[in-house]
Amino acid sequence: MANVRQFLIAAGFSGAVLSGGVMIATEEALVTGSYLDPVDIITACYGHTSPTLTPGQTFTEEQCLAQLAKDLVRYNNQLMSLTRQVQLTDQEHAAYLSFIYNIGAGAFSTSTLRKKLLAGDRVEACQQLSRWVYAKGKKLSGLVIRRERERNLCLQGSAHADMD
Repeated sequence: MANVRQFLIAAGFSGAVLSGGVMIATEEALVTGSYLDPVDIITACYGHTSPTLTPGQTFTEEQCLAQLAKDLVRYNNQLMSLTRQVQLTDQEHAAYLSFIYNIGAGAFSTSTLRKKLLAGDRVEACQQLSRWVYAKGKKLSGLVIRRERERNLCLQGSAHADMD
């Protein structure tokens, strides 16, 4: 992950977005060819999805890092727009960035998690992460592990939210 961190720093990322980006890269892992994810979405690189992806495509590590950086900007902008009423701690920000990157802005926007966050119930919002472990009705062990990491990071931040 050192090269991911170095690339993102060189691309101008810092703080929560840098931490979230490294978390995403760790959770998604680098796959330089396109593949079908557990819910049959064509995916490549660090969990990148796009209607322009096709089966059998290959990418270099550099192309994947550049795509991760573009995706981070897009998902971070969506996260900031959907949580603009709340000043997130760095830990909450990184955890929710990883989460929205994985589930998409549409699902995040209508989630109970977001409603609880906007209502000021930050701890319960973090706890909601543990509910998002299913894909097409099937509980995925990879999502259980990822959500636990996101939840733990989020809770670290929510404990300090009133101190910021």
